[in-house]
Amino acid sequence: MKRLFIGIAFSLTVAASVFAQKNSDLTPLAVIKHNKSETVTAKQLRSRIEFLKKETGVESFTLDQKKQILDSLISEKLVAQAAAKEGITISDSQVNAAFLNTFSQQLGQQVTEAQLSDFIERQTGKTLGVYMKDQTGMSLEEYKEYLKNQLVAQQYVFKKKEAELKKVIATDDEIRSAYEMNKSTFVWNDMAKLFLVMVPKGTDAATAKKLADDLRAQYQKSKSAEEKIKLSEDNGKKYQAGYLVVAKTSSQAQQLGWSYDKLMELFSRNKGYVSELSVTDNDYQFYSVVEKYNAKMLELSDVVEPDSTITVYDYIKQRLSAQKQSQFLTAAAQEIAKSLETKNSVDRKKTGQALDKVLESM
Repeated sequence: MKRLFIGIAFSLTVAASVFAQKNSDLTPLAVIKHNKSETVTAKQLRSRIEFLKKETGVESFTLDQKKQILDSLISEKLVAQAAAKEGITISDSQVNAAFLNTFSQQLGQQVTEAQLSDFIERQTGKTLGVYMKDQTGMSLEEYKEYLKNQLVAQQYVFKKKEAELKKVIATDDEIRSAYEMNKSTFVWNDMAKLFLVMVPKGTDAATAKKLADDLRAQYQKSKSAEEKIKLSEDNGKKYQAGYLVVAKTSSQAQQLGWSYDKLMELFSRNKGYVSELSVTDNDYQFYSVVEKYNAKMLELSDVVEPDSTITVYDYIKQRLSAQKQSQFLTAAAQEIAKSLETKNSVDRKKTGQALDKVLESM
């Protein structure tokens, strides 16, 4: 009987602890009322802190840092309300597109949310919701809401600062300095430009092989067939053909699904060489060496890659300007948020020691 009593007492203690946690999560830290009444709760701040821990790799934040995170959360909601007041909105479809775009870039192909969910479940054994919670500390819905506020804020700040933003461009001195500091990264490996033709086996490998042989014979007979082959590639979707620049690296071989020996064989061939027909698990293919490029250190006036019109100078200018504009927009967002915060627009419910007590528990 005594053991049963202890067990019941323990269960009640756990229940009381969970109840207390839920109550503390509902503690209002501030009420935003620029355009509508919106409460910032301890739960929302806790979620944002967990997200930033995972994002930055920081194990814990100081009290002052937590206060800065709270200020940022308040600023974010203030700007979002100001944007809504001026009719700036972001649709759910735009949020979903932005959400999926990040993953699509990582995967190298455009994916739907259903495809992403299936991919994550196959790779990790987790649902998309569980995966997002593990990765960000937020539920999928919370993360999308966070993303929506970010997109709204970006549009609002851009609208307010568009004229000034256009003037934020990397200077010539900054570009040349960045090049000198990173000169060793601006190099070409040995590269070759190929004309590659691939005929999928589909359900009839013999027919696919005959088509591949015919295309190769056509190409060998006349190099002008190159454009004809390209132009007719969509006819019935029977094969793919096009130009491809290949670097002499093991990672490039892996991307092509080639052995490293096959890649090295390619680079032993001269311009104009036409390969024999080769077979993979999925298709028949052949290639021709259209051009070869030797490895070299790139100067500012060199193009960043073959057949490109973008020079190293242009590339650095674009990257530096984008960084400076991002920094400008961040500072502008803070400035705008600061101007929006008044006693009438923000009611901070916890300040001083009362706020410190809440933050110390996070």
